Amino acid sequence: MTTPPFDPAPEVALAPEALAWDERGLVPAVVQDARTGEVLTLAYMNRDSLARTLETGETWFWSRSRRALWHKGETSGHVQRVDGLAADCDGDALVVRVTPTGPACHTGARTCFHSPVAGAPDRGRAGESLGQALDALLGTIAGRKASMPEGSYTTYLFRAGLNKVLKKVGEEATEVVVAAKEPDDDALAGEVADLLYHLGVLLHARGLDPAQVAARLAARRKPEGG
Repeated sequence: MTTPPFDPAPEVALAPEALAWDERGLVPAVVQDARTGEVLTLAYMNRDSLARTLETGETWFWSRSRRALWHKGETSGHVQRVDGLAADCDGDALVVRVTPTGPACHTGARTCFHSPVAGAPDRGRAGESLGQALDALLGTIAGRKASMPEGSYTTYLFRAGLNKVLKKVGEEATEVVVAAKEPDDDALAGEVADLLYHLGVLLHARGLDPAQVAARLAARRKPEGG
């Protein structure tokens, strides 16, 4: 008889009081984008913030610096809707899967983990899907709109107004058509990327939730064999 490579443990719901809270009454909580798997931030929860998270369906944490509860998005509006929450095998850490409504980082970046360490390899993005790349792009655009950093091209477009954004969308669409008539695939990919970026800016300039576009695409998807 062949021995399986592992014997998965049965899924057992863990009561909050059974978690291995540290001496300060805290557990680390890794916040992860439920759609892409991207890690957005690392925060801490105590019993009260976990209870509020479970009750409201949005993330609440304990600020160790301010020694106070904080509701993610309370001031920025960038709340995180909870899609799932699980403890690790020792019960001393949590993973919170969320649907973010804006950037996770106070700097306006989509994720707090946006500063690569010098000398470290960076091979992770090579296998990134188009959907993951678009999610990250739209999150970055949302962050730029929220913080409007000086020197950012995205900030420039938002400040220039809708007509400027529409003009750029038209220009980029034309450049895609021109590039598609040439044999250079890399050039075409670059022009398509430029068009997708400017379409993302257009969505945010109009205040249109990208989820509405996703819903339309899903509604048009034919069942297999249809």
